[in-house]
Amino acid sequence: MKVGVLQFPGTNCEYDTQYAFKKLGAQTEIIWHKDTAIAPDTDLVVVAGGFSYGDYLRSGAIAKFSPIMKAVAEYAKKGGKVLGICNGFQILTEARMLPGALKRNEHLHFLSKHHHLKVENNDNDFLKKLNVGDIVNIPIAHHDGNYYIDEEGLKSLWDNNQVLLTYCDANGNELNPNGSVASIAGVCNKEKNIFGLMPHPERAMEKLLGSDDGIAMLEGFLA
Repeated sequence: MKVGVLQFPGTNCEYDTQYAFKKLGAQTEIIWHKDTAIAPDTDLVVVAGGFSYGDYLRSGAIAKFSPIMKAVAEYAKKGGKVLGICNGFQILTEARMLPGALKRNEHLHFLSKHHHLKVENNDNDFLKKLNVGDIVNIPIAHHDGNYYIDEEGLKSLWDNNQVLLTYCDANGNELNPNGSVASIAGVCNKEKNIFGLMPHPERAMEKLLGSDDGIAMLEGFLA
């Protein structure tokens, strides 16, 4: 499997992401934001986390205009799989490749800690190695992770099994760290080939560092 990881000015998770997929046995490539094409043998494109363009204007609002994003959109339209993590999720919503928007955390503080997530849907390549109701412990690190979508859009997400993950405590009870609508931590598109989440599964690959729950999440793409 070949995984392409996007790199923008300000990205800081591309090498963590590369490490995570290499650990799972994938071939990886860092793709610079000024590139204009995705290699045809690419099986997954990851829009990595960080602070693209310093998060000026809004998080992801400038990165969506980078040349590579046109190629990513074309790749996805052909059925290619795309995963956006943290700032990558923000970029995908700004580019209208995923529904909703990410805004400032409700309490206006930057969050950096492990947080539990509940699997809401696993009928997709991302989470198929997990079961609905499973609880994973994954780091979060964001200032603009407050997911918002209007009532009609929220109903559509649930109706189409597009809500992937919600924030919870260790027992699966709702525990919302940032004010996200319905405690949503991750979603996908209707076609289920574009995925986005605020938590960082690529930072949960080693028990020594607090959790290896990210392995079960990411290896779904390799199966």
